[in-house]
Amino acid sequence: MNAYLCPKGHASAESDFCDTCGARIDDATAVLTPQQQPPEKPAETGPSCPHCGTPRSGTARFCEDCGFDHSTGRIPQLTMPMAGPPAGEWTATVFADRAYFDLNETEGVDFPVDSPPRTVTLPPPQVRIGRRSASKGTDPELDLSAAPADPGVSHSHALLTLNIDGVWLVSDLGSTNGTYINDEDRPLGAGQSRTLKDGDQVHVGVWTTITLHAPDQGAQT
Repeated sequence: MNAYLCPKGHASAESDFCDTCGARIDDATAVLTPQQQPPEKPAETGPSCPHCGTPRSGTARFCEDCGFDHSTGRIPQLTMPMAGPPAGEWTATVFADRAYFDLNETEGVDFPVDSPPRTVTLPPPQVRIGRRSASKGTDPELDLSAAPADPGVSHSHALLTLNIDGVWLVSDLGSTNGTYINDEDRPLGAGQSRTLKDGDQVHVGVWTTITLHAPDQGAQT
């Protein structure tokens, strides 16, 4: 990008008025050479988003990843457009996954063979994954404390968040045993988030797998 020399000696990206002091630039041909042009400053970043850990871009109000509002401390509710049918609800199938259990090789823990899968809705904007505990004050929307309770799930394990673009994200909340996505070998780091799509699987605990299902668009017609 060219830089123009203003009468006061500033390097301006604009050729008519200096973008530093506002002085008029009469000679638009006075283009600074690459050696004269000031080096580009790296984009300033602020503290990471307290919700998903994404670095804040300067003083931007909203997190670019999850939509967290740095001014109010809240995640904006997803509003539906006035025209057209509703987008429908995302659901998830929660089941005891034998293949995932075998990969963990956890001694002293038996796989629950008589545990039927269950399907739950994912109400926006957030669904916490964990185990209910009165003493710890945890009451997650997706409670995995019911029999058979997965012993590897933390009380506050992970968080599903629907961002302002209608995309579900999963974030690990500093769980003891980690949160895994699909067939990946490494878990999410504490505070790290990942976007999810229809059919993606979130693995938590010793045997629990959560499969996400997008709304049936055919039912909307």
